[in-house]
Amino acid sequence: MTPTTSHLAQDAGPGASRRPRLLIISFSPIVSDARVLKQVRLLTPTHEVTTCGYGEAPEGVARHVRIPDGLVSWRLDRSALIARRFEDAQAGQEVVAWCREHLVPGSWDAVLADDAETVPLALWLRPAGGVHADLHEYAPRQKEGVARWRLFVAPYVRWLCRTYVARADSVTTVAQGLAEAYEREYGLRAGVVTNATPYRRGEPTPVETRPGRPLRLVHSGAALPDRHLEIMVEAMGLTTRDATLDLYLTRNDPSVIEALRAQAADLPPGRVRVIDPVPYAELIETLAGYDVGVFSIPPVSFNYRHTLPNKLFDFVQARLAVVVSPSPEMARVVTEHSLGAVTEDFTAASLARTIDALDDEAVAAGKAASHRAARTLSAEEQVGTWWDAVRALDERAAAVDPSLRVPASPQDTAVEQEGGS
Repeated sequence: MTPTTSHLAQDAGPGASRRPRLLIISFSPIVSDARVLKQVRLLTPTHEVTTCGYGEAPEGVARHVRIPDGLVSWRLDRSALIARRFEDAQAGQEVVAWCREHLVPGSWDAVLADDAETVPLALWLRPAGGVHADLHEYAPRQKEGVARWRLFVAPYVRWLCRTYVARADSVTTVAQGLAEAYEREYGLRAGVVTNATPYRRGEPTPVETRPGRPLRLVHSGAALPDRHLEIMVEAMGLTTRDATLDLYLTRNDPSVIEALRAQAADLPPGRVRVIDPVPYAELIETLAGYDVGVFSIPPVSFNYRHTLPNKLFDFVQARLAVVVSPSPEMARVVTEHSLGAVTEDFTAASLARTIDALDDEAVAAGKAASHRAARTLSAEEQVGTWWDAVRALDERAAAVDPSLRVPASPQDTAVEQEGGS
């Protein structure tokens, strides 16, 4: 039976003190959504957290409202979109309609809404402290390469941003370039929380290339056609340095994987391997066995131009040197922390030249720089912006309900012990 939450609205007893009640909404499988899981892990020690999303309950939450797998979050009424009846399209969206039946307004002190599509629902729930919106991409241009999306869905998403996201009490996004676009286009003052990886203790492994021991390059991520992963494979056919590249790819599009394997088969044996992904819990240790993390992605869309992906931070926690394309957000991080090299352009030839220029000393320096920057670039250092935003909502809710005790810090869990067991 799907849990409901009406009992959350009950008041605490006279003189009692309670933790803030927080709802995290994400139209994604939360247990496999790395960014949303960071929010859950940050806030469950100090808040009574309810999650609403697809799949199983994340560890540590007080309760989970599971959206049925058969409901599709991106399916919208086509006639309503064409007629620009955006309010009807939003209210009638099947996931939103289901959530309105299973979530009770007034039950939470604050709501953390992930992505623009959840913000109208979060505001409808009328949390006493308000709503924080975390925008994982620049939503109005999310799929701008798809003509139907650009013509029919993009106007709807722009409407969401100016009509609902603009009413959120605070906003965050994943990169500075996206924050600047949200302010420029919608007047939103968005903080930045990067997709950083949790801190991992570790030391850089030595770089010892020699005959029979090539420089070991690695990439991990999604197999999507618009990422043009073939550029990295092509570059490995142009390099003169003795190097190999392993690609750990999730099967988002099996045809992409098969095409890459066919392309790799034309290169010397072992030069490029396309490997099945490892569980994320094992990924950083797997990456740590390599020398250089590589990601080259052409700016085929606004979001790709400003990409600052979690794989970059995975490379840092694995203590790798890093080579990236001149995407401004990635280039800034790599340059600022001296993590490795930035290619001149987005071509395979440029990537090959950059790899050829990596001697053992340069790779060792990049690995050492990742080690120095690992704490600064960790998730633990980034999520403070979320903490500050949610704490501001808690304080507003506490002004309405004196029984609510605002946590002093993420480590302040003593409140749940008050009143005995």
